[in-house]
Amino acid sequence: MATVLKMNPSEGKVSSFVSQTRKMLINGKWVEAASGKTFPTYNPATGEVLAHIAEGDREDIERAVKAARTAFETGRWSQLTPSERGRMIWKLADLLEDNLEEFAELESLDNGKPLTVARVADVPLAVDLLRYMAGWATKIEGNTIPISVPYAPGAKFLAYTLREPVGVVGQIIPWNFPLLMAAWKLGPALDRKSTRLNSSHLVI
Repeated sequence: MATVLKMNPSEGKVSSFVSQTRKMLINGKWVEAASGKTFPTYNPATGEVLAHIAEGDREDIERAVKAARTAFETGRWSQLTPSERGRMIWKLADLLEDNLEEFAELESLDNGKPLTVARVADVPLAVDLLRYMAGWATKIEGNTIPISVPYAPGAKFLAYTLREPVGVVGQIIPWNFPLLMAAWKLGPALDRKSTRLNSSHLVI
């Protein structure tokens, strides 16, 4: 009796994805490196070339930072309410979970780890992290602190902290959990509009 082998539907999508030269996402568009150069990335399990990737350099970094700064100062994300940001981050987690098999296969190919590990660890942990951070979007608050001022007897002052965005940052992350590491960095950046504290005084 013949055995019928069924191909996982995601395998075709993953193969198609890695067969194309991967570009950089800058200013909402997939673009080639300014130099036009690419470099090979290898499947650690086999040593074979997995894909070719755009080779970014100084010019690409500068245009990425410029685009990020513009988006930070005038983009739509900074105008969203915390609740709106939280819902969008949760939606991102849902989309990641809906496509778990594809992301697990990509992580396995890129990282060389067993597919079963990527299925139960890498992708689900990234999903959980994004949902955790989505909840924090409405819970980032400052503090109000009563203070004493000796030169104004009887007056009551309050110092308050206001969380404001730090701005554009660049990060180089480790190789062992690429997707999860990205989630660890993107989640907090998307839900929080700040990490810097400013102090002001109010007379009550």
